[in-house]
Amino acid sequence: MKSDVLLKLAIDFSLLSLVAVGGANAIVPEMHRQLVDVSHWMNDAEFVRLFAVGQVAPGPNIMVLSLVGWRMAGLSGMLVATLAALGPTCLLSWIMGRFVQRHGRAPWFDSIRRGLAPVAVGLILASGLVMARAADHTALTVTATAATLVLAVATSINPLAALGFFAALAGLFAVA
Repeated sequence: MKSDVLLKLAIDFSLLSLVAVGGANAIVPEMHRQLVDVSHWMNDAEFVRLFAVGQVAPGPNIMVLSLVGWRMAGLSGMLVATLAALGPTCLLSWIMGRFVQRHGRAPWFDSIRRGLAPVAVGLILASGLVMARAADHTALTVTATAATLVLAVATSINPLAALGFFAALAGLFAVA
């Protein structure tokens, strides 16, 4: 059973890493679909908790993949998930670095680069939507998500201020 989990983690995370245009957050929707909807390895709440820990812990945001691996198969799962997520992208980055050295000044290459920017933004926005759907189950969480979105889009205030405010508010409700 554990070897089946390790093989699925290796295959899924290797493939996901190749489409992580914009970073690990760009693959959150598909990772959620695979882990929660397809494999039924965890529920929405577990996924959101792992994602949250991966985001607040120091280090790269790809840590969420390592945490999923740990949750699924312990230390070996963490190692497989991390290597599967990093290996293909490192190889692809090296290949692309060589390619850019040769063709980076070509007009057609600049068109490709400009075309990838909106794809990355779209993938990251989709990740936010998936996380909001998985985490927002009360009036307070829906309000917190909407207010943080408005704060981020309409002001220059750091969204972490909203995080602190709603964390304190949630703490007050928990005490009451």
